[in-house]
Amino acid sequence: MPKPRVFVTRKVPQDGITLLQEKCDVQIWDSEAIVPREELLKSVEGVEGIFCTINDMINTEVLDAAGPTLKVIGTMSVGKDHIDVTECERRGIYVSNTPDIASDSAAEITVALILITTRRLAEGMSAVRNGEWTFWKPQWMLGHNSMEKTLGIFGFGRVGFGVARRMKPFGVARIIYNDVFDAAFARDLATRVSFDELLSQSDILCLCCAVTPQTIGKFNKKAFCKMKNTAVLINTSRGKIVNHDDLYDALKEGQIAAAGLDVTSPEPLPVNHPLLTLPNCVILPHMGTNTWEARTSMSINTAKNILAVLDAN
Repeated sequence: MPKPRVFVTRKVPQDGITLLQEKCDVQIWDSEAIVPREELLKSVEGVEGIFCTINDMINTEVLDAAGPTLKVIGTMSVGKDHIDVTECERRGIYVSNTPDIASDSAAEITVALILITTRRLAEGMSAVRNGEWTFWKPQWMLGHNSMEKTLGIFGFGRVGFGVARRMKPFGVARIIYNDVFDAAFARDLATRVSFDELLSQSDILCLCCAVTPQTIGKFNKKAFCKMKNTAVLINTSRGKIVNHDDLYDALKEGQIAAAGLDVTSPEPLPVNHPLLTLPNCVILPHMGTNTWEARTSMSINTAKNILAVLDAN
């Protein structure tokens, strides 16, 4: 009996590939670059499984190209917004992701962005390189402590909880969150508040939510106007959650103090984007899961998810 065929859309850590190769006929787009669309459509023809990443748009066109043999799509990511999940469900195709694996790495980089923005570390590094570092000045490039501040978290899932428990030892006075449901695991750590309360009370506001029709563009001019002018916004969820034009205006006009972004819309952000001209806006190239540990585990779990479905069929 021939082995089931699986197409892997990107060069990923070998551990997951090795698992697949034990039971499957694996074809890989062996490159760091995104697989060209024509190549993707040709390569998925007749496969039982697709191992993809967040850059691969898996829509009806891809599903039609794969045909009726396709049983499972495993994405090496937390988000599934690049996959037409509704159409997959209609066709009986399983869609799996890796939500647990990346949470710690994403929480760590959220804390890193909090420190970089509140303490103005990126500005300090630029000052050293640009020869602006001279004698000690009592009021030069002052930031703010996290101690005794109110930490707000929008979306209190795995990442939000991870941020809260990491920031608690920093001495934050209060941790508040807004989510659809009360989080039982938040007891003795964080308090659920309304969205407006989250905006008005947070000194540091971290976006750790999923992309849904309700969250896209949630942080816009209206939201920024309700925030403290000393507040710092951190986004490590998805770029679509924030209206970037409104964020630029809010930062430029001093409506909020600073922002730290690991995600943008689009990605990569154009080098001439206005946000890149602001010293109070720190932007990283979507590095939330950029650790060997996280990416290796994501590769392994994606492979396991695919094999679980193929073994059951």
